[in-house]
Amino acid sequence: VGFIRKLPHHLVECFKSTLDEVREADILVHVVDISHPNFEDQVRAVNETLKELGVIDKETITVFNKIDAYQPVPTHEGEEMHQPTLDEYKQSWMGRNSSPAVFISASTRENIEEFRELLYEKVKAIHTERYPYDHLLY
Repeated sequence: VGFIRKLPHHLVECFKSTLDEVREADILVHVVDISHPNFEDQVRAVNETLKELGVIDKETITVFNKIDAYQPVPTHEGEEMHQPTLDEYKQSWMGRNSSPAVFISASTRENIEEFRELLYEKVKAIHTERYPYDHLLY
């Protein structure tokens, strides 16, 4: 499911009906374009929509994509300007959130294997819980 910025109001309800499929998902993979200057606002908007749908507590993996294009954006911390590096952002994200996150570049394939392993482990855990005697996947 994708999100469209500035969706016309008359289409919002139609769009939300397509989001109902999110309720049926076992795992949500939230892909964030970390190179976008307002990516944090976009994350908040998606999380607000998930909250409205009643699925904010669903198992979610946040995938920050385009780390190869990430440019620190100056932020105000007290009186000083600060430009968080990618490593600083990773640490602050991991500290604030309980859901797993992975930082990747799809175009350069950086950390793709880490994402693949994380997704596999989540699927395996769900499969093991549902089918405890089926060891087909592992």
